Amino acid sequence: MAFPQVEIFASYSEALAQDFDAVVLLGDFNQHIPAEFSDSVKQARQFDQRLGQHPILVAADVAGGRLICAPTGDLSNDYADARSISSAAADAAKLCSAAGVKAPLLVVFGVPEQAQFSQAEALAYWGFCQAVYQPLEAREAYGEEELEPITRIGLIAAVDAQWLTAVEAGKRVARDLAGTEPERMAPKQFAEYCQQVFAGTPVQVTVIDDIPTLQRDYPLLMSVARASLGVERHWPCVIRLEYTTPTAAQTLLMAGKGIVYDTGGADLKTGGHMAGMSRDKGGAAGVAGFVKTVAAMAPKDINVIAELGCVRNSIGADAFVADEIITAHSGVRVRIGNTDAEGRLVLADLLSHLRERALSSVKPQLFSVATLTGHAALAKGPYTALVPNAVARSARLAEGLFEAGEQAGDPAEISWLRREDYAMVKARTRADDVLSSNNGPSATTVRGHQFPAAFLSIAAGLEQHGVGSNTPLPYIHVDIAGSGVEGGDWQHGKPTAAPVGCLADYYLQR
Repeated sequence: MAFPQVEIFASYSEALAQDFDAVVLLGDFNQHIPAEFSDSVKQARQFDQRLGQHPILVAADVAGGRLICAPTGDLSNDYADARSISSAAADAAKLCSAAGVKAPLLVVFGVPEQAQFSQAEALAYWGFCQAVYQPLEAREAYGEEELEPITRIGLIAAVDAQWLTAVEAGKRVARDLAGTEPERMAPKQFAEYCQQVFAGTPVQVTVIDDIPTLQRDYPLLMSVARASLGVERHWPCVIRLEYTTPTAAQTLLMAGKGIVYDTGGADLKTGGHMAGMSRDKGGAAGVAGFVKTVAAMAPKDINVIAELGCVRNSIGADAFVADEIITAHSGVRVRIGNTDAEGRLVLADLLSHLRERALSSVKPQLFSVATLTGHAALAKGPYTALVPNAVARSARLAEGLFEAGEQAGDPAEISWLRREDYAMVKARTRADDVLSSNNGPSATTVRGHQFPAAFLSIAAGLEQHGVGSNTPLPYIHVDIAGSGVEGGDWQHGKPTAAPVGCLADYYLQR
C-alpha cells in the first residue's frame, strides 16, 4: 500500500539539495509572497493574468525549474476554512501529474494564525495525496508505479512526518475499502484486506464468518444477509479490530456499517438508484482507516475496539421483508419498516456487543459510523452529521469533534436527538419494541437522519445507559452519507475517507 512519502524541511534552502523537480507555492497570492519566490511570481504575473486566480505552471529559477502557483483564495473572509488549502493542493497535484512532475516540494504561505488553520501544511500534503490517489482495482490492473508516479513530496513545515503519514495511511485504507467494486470487496475480501493491512501492527484482527455463530450472535445483521446465503462468495462476516494498551485512560468502541452492496432488498432500489451502492460500506471503511492511523501512531492512552459488519443486502426468495419482527442481540424486538433501512440493523447488533464490552472498559465512548441516510446528505451537504445521545451531549463530545474536523479539513456538523425521533420509532403494538424505520425515503422524511440514532439507541440497548442510569454511556452516531465521496457522486466520486481526519485529530493530537 504505497502512497507519496513526505520529507520535512525547515527551510527552502535546506530542501534545495534534495532533487525535487518542481516547487508548488500554495497560498493567497494577494498577500506577501515569500522572498525566495517573489521575483518569479512577479515576472510570471506579467505574462499570465490568471496567476493568483487559477493554478498555473511557469518556468522559474526554482528547484526543478518549474513553479506551480496554486491559489487558496482569501483565507480571511467569514466563510474561509481549512479545506481551501487542501483544495488548492489537490488542484496543484492534478497539474503536477499532467506535467510529469514526480517529486514536488510544497511551500505553504500567508496562512492566518487562527486555530482552524493550525494544520495548514498537513492539509496541503493530505489534499495532494487525495488528488493523486487511484482506485484499488486500477492499481491492481495497471500497477501503482504507472498510475501513481509521484512517490515523494517535500514540505517546508514544522510538523511531525509520522503524524502526516499515519493519517494518510488511514485515509488510503478507507478509500480502498469504500471505493472498491462489490465483487472485489465482497465481505470475505473486505476481511482479507483488513488482515493484510494490519499484519505486523499492534491491531488484533478477528473475523467471525461462521454462519451459525452469526445467526446466534448477530440476528439483525443476519436478517439483512439472508438472501445472500445462496451465493457463498457473498456470505457475511463481522470483523473485529482491537488495539489495546495497558496504560489506556480511555476506550473508543466503534461500529462500522459495511454493506458491500445494497440493492434495497425486498424494498428494491429502482430508477437507477442502485448505482453507487457498492460505497455503502463507507462507514466500516472509515472505522478501519481510523484504526490504521491508531496503529501507526501507537498511542499509550487509548484503546480502540471496532466491529465492522460486512453484509450484502441482496434480493431473493429468502430476503427479509417489511413487517417481520426480529429479536436483536440486545433482546429488543425490532419490527422491520423497510428493508432498504438495513444498515441500522447491522449497526444495532454490533453496538449491542460493544455496549457489553463498554461496561467493563475504562472511560468508554461509543460510535456508529455509516453512510446511513440520504437525509444527511440533503440536510448537511458535504459535511459529516454527528448525532450525540444525552450522555455525549453533556460531555460536549460532538463539539470537540466539530472543532477537530475544522482543523483537520474533515468538517462535521451537529444534529441533536429530540423526543420526536424516539416517537418516530416507538412500537405501535405489544408485538414489538421498536420500529426500524418508516416506509418512505429518508430524504423526504422529517428528521430523517436523526431518528435512526434513536432507533440505534433502543435496538442496541443503549437506552438503558442514559444520563439517569447507574452506567451512563456516551454515544455518537456519525452519518457520512454527505461527506463520504467527493461531489456527492456515489457512483463515480472518489472516496474522501471521512471521518478519519476528524477522529484522528481529536483523539490522537489533543
